Amino acid sequence: MALVQKFMYVYIIKCSDDSYYVGVTNNLRGRYIEHELGQNSRAYTFFRRPFKLLYWEYWDSPGEAIAREKQLKRWSRAKKEALIYSDIDTLKRLSISCNKPAKSQK
Repeated sequence: MALVQKFMYVYIIKCSDDSYYVGVTNNLRGRYIEHELGQNSRAYTFFRRPFKLLYWEYWDSPGEAIAREKQLKRWSRAKKEALIYSDIDTLKRLSISCNKPAKSQK
């Protein structure tokens, strides 16, 4: 009996309105084409075409890919751009500033 390996991609596309869309799929090429064709008029990308695929990651675990997608969706624009353009120094700086402990309330 052969094991079926599930894998996923987490991706970021830049839309025509200069916004970023983060998604997850097991078929990156097929999903990009679906976005491009505008098959769902209620989708975020429908009125934001054309767009460009700027970044993707490959994940062996669907659960981890979905968690990563959720994480990236919460990131600021600056942090997403640091990831997209492999600006490690900026990414580290932005990550540190986001992980500072909250000041205690008096």
